[in-house]
Formats: sequence, C-alpha cells, structure tokens
Amino acid sequence: MRSVTRWVWPRSLAGQLALLLAAALFVAQAINFALLLHERTVQRVDQAAGQATTRIVEAIDRESRDRPAATDRGRVRLFATDPNPGMAVEPAVADQLRSTLAEAGIRVGRISTAIQPLNVHQPGLQRFRGRDARRLARFSEELVIAVEQPGRGWLVQRLLWPRDSRWIVWRLIGQTLILYGIVLLPVLWLGRRISQPLRNLTLAAERFGAGDDGAPVAVSGPGDLAATIAAFNALRLRVRAMLDEKDRMLGALAHDLRTPLAALRVRIESVEDDTDRERMVDSVTEMNRTLDDILSLARLGRPSEPPVETDLAALVDAVVEDFRDLGEDVTFVEAERLAMKLRPALMRRAVRNLIENAVKYGHAATVSVEASPSSVAIVVADRGPGIPAERHEEVFDAFTRLETSRNRETGGIGLGLALARAIVRDAGGEVTLANRAEGGMAATITLPRPPQ
Repeated sequence: MRSVTRWVWPRSLAGQLALLLAAALFVAQAINFALLLHERTVQRVDQAAGQATTRIVEAIDRESRDRPAATDRGRVRLFATDPNPGMAVEPAVADQLRSTLAEAGIRVGRISTAIQPLNVHQPGLQRFRGRDARRLARFSEELVIAVEQPGRGWLVQRLLWPRDSRWIVWRLIGQTLILYGIVLLPVLWLGRRISQPLRNLTLAAERFGAGDDGAPVAVSGPGDLAATIAAFNALRLRVRAMLDEKDRMLGALAHDLRTPLAALRVRIESVEDDTDRERMVDSVTEMNRTLDDILSLARLGRPSEPPVETDLAALVDAVVEDFRDLGEDVTFVEAERLAMKLRPALMRRAVRNLIENAVKYGHAATVSVEASPSSVAIVVADRGPGIPAERHEEVFDAFTRLETSRNRETGGIGLGLALARAIVRDAGGEVTLANRAEGGMAATITLPRPPQ
C-alpha cells in the first residue's frame, strides 16, 4: 500500500507569507513568460517577413531589368518547382509575407515556407568556424521561403530562423530564482521577526492564569507588535495585583467570619437542650464547611500546594476509607498502582465531593479507577434517582441546586460539583455526569496521562 503524503498549510506567519508570495511570483513570471514568447514569436515573424519582402522586391526589380535570379547563386534563387514539399511549414511567415508583398503592389501565387536544420557549411555561412559554427547551429535553424511567380517558377531564399530553444525557459527560471532570493529572503526574515514575538505572546497568554508568576514577555518586533506586548505585560501586572488584593480580602473575610463562628460554637455549649445544641453545632459546622468551599473555589488557580508524584489509586482508596470509617456504604474496586503528578490535597477534595454527593443522594457509592494509555478515569457510581440529562451541565454551576432531589435538609449550597470540576480542570482534566442504564448516576473524573 502506498503512503499518501498530505499537504498541510503552514501555520506560521512567515511560512504563509513566503508561500503566498512564492505563488504570486510564480504566476507573475508565468504571465511574463507567456508574453515574452508571444512577443518573440511576433518579432521573429515580422523580421523574417520584412527581410524576405525586401529580397523578393529586389529580385523582381532586377528581373524587370533583364537580370533574372540564378539557380545556383545569390540570396534569391530561381527554382522550377516548390522546394519545400512535405517539410515543417511556418504559415505565420507566409501570411505576413503575402500581406507585405500586397502592400508593395506585388501579386504572387502560392507561398511555401519550411523549417530545416541549419547547414553551416553552405555558402554565406562559411565565415563561422569552430565554436561559433556550433553555437550558430545550436541556436538557429534555416527558414526556406519559396514564392511562386505564375508561369515563371519559384523565387527561393534561405534565412536564419532563431530556434525555440530552451534558453528562454532557463532564463525565466534564473529570473524567478533571483526574484525569490531578492524578495522571499527579506519576507522570510520579516515574517520571522513578527512571528517569533507573536508566538511568545501566544504562549504567555495561554500560560497566563491566577498562578502565573513567570517573567514578562520580551518586548521585540516591529513597533505595533512591541506596543501590544508591552500592553499585555502591563495588563498581566494589573490582573496579578487585583488577584493578590482579592486573596488578601478573602483572608481577612475568612478571619472575620471564623472568629465569631468560633465564639458562637463556645456559647452553644451552654445550651441545656441536647437537641437544640446538636442542631446549632451542625449549623455552625455547615457554615464553616461552606466558608471553606467558597474560599477554595475563589482561590483555585493560585494553589500553594505544588504538584507531586502521587499514587492515584492509593489516594482514592484513602478517601473511600474515610467514608467507611464514618459508616457509609462506599466500595472501592481494587486497582493497580498508578503514579500521577498532581496536587494530592486538591484532588482528594474533588474525589471526596463526588463521593459525598453519591452517598447523600444515592445512599451508596462504588468507586473505581480505570486507566488507558492516554488518560485515567475515576468513576463514582451511585444507585440514586439520577439527574435529567438536559441538566447535567447546569448542576456544575456554583450555588445551583436541583429542588427535586436536593433540599436544605440534605445540606449544601451547591458548591460541591462546581469545586470538583474547577479542581479537575486546573489539573488539565474534566468531570462529566452520565445516567447509568441499570439506574443511578456515574460521575467521572478524566485526567490526561503523560506518555510512558
């Protein structure tokens, strides 16, 4: 089976400019070549017809003065029959010659023209010797023109006829290569000078995020592009300053809220009614958890925890064990060791949120880790009522709760799935929901797996 190479349009600015310019130059040169060939053909026919007309007029004039053309000498010779039967003809010369003779008032019969190889040894060309003779034979042929004089024979003359040689093609190729060298090289240089800073700016924009503390993009390239890069660097500094200010505000907010919550927790201990005291403690605990979720969601993207090599299967198993210790019906399907580079605390929180949802609304959960060559999937399956397919994406929005399956008695304010998806997306993965055919729902965390 033959392999087919697929042509790919270049993605770089320099490559696109070079390709478009090369195509434009090629088309321009092709048009120039066509015009050059046409002009050369017209010039060659006009020159041959003009020279032949002059000689025919002179021969007829001498004949009128009783000096007829000879059969064995002279530039115009007299033949009894047409000397060109069966040879390659040149009708354009014959038509042009008949027209010029008619303008001169000379009426003739048939006009025969033919092209044949040049004999450099014939009379009149004997002055060419050696390399000059070979050069003449290489670039020229012989045009034989025979003009019939009704009842008086044929006037025949031989002219040099420039050959349709390849030198014109090579001349065009040479001109094109010179143009490519003069025009394309500067364009490639200019395109690279523009595309490299653009590429750096694109990479910086793709990497830019809340946790990006990299160096600013080097200001280079033409003036407009340099101004754009400088504006991007300034914008990044402003955004980073705003994010830092947001973190300071969130820290102060967390401190101001946790302090009265802690004081409230202490005062609750003095409540005599056990039922009321437990409900108050649960409310304060829920408020602390909600505050933690809000702060985590707001600070995501600027985590203080660096990615480390982690056994993902062991991490998920540890989260499942925490739920088992609390008496929840959670099962882990044993999996082989799976090393992944991630932020373990955040990923543990994302898995815990999914399992917590499954236990809360499905009453039980089965957790498994499935690996493929390019990705790893953490599947949390429950046996609950599920969620309508058209609302699967809606539940990932912060503070979104589906009233048919969730209410204030079950707890939560709709941040669990939003936080889980934000954590997983920060790790380069995705969280999806799907209703199971046997009932219940499956929440799947898919993480990219680096090539082994």
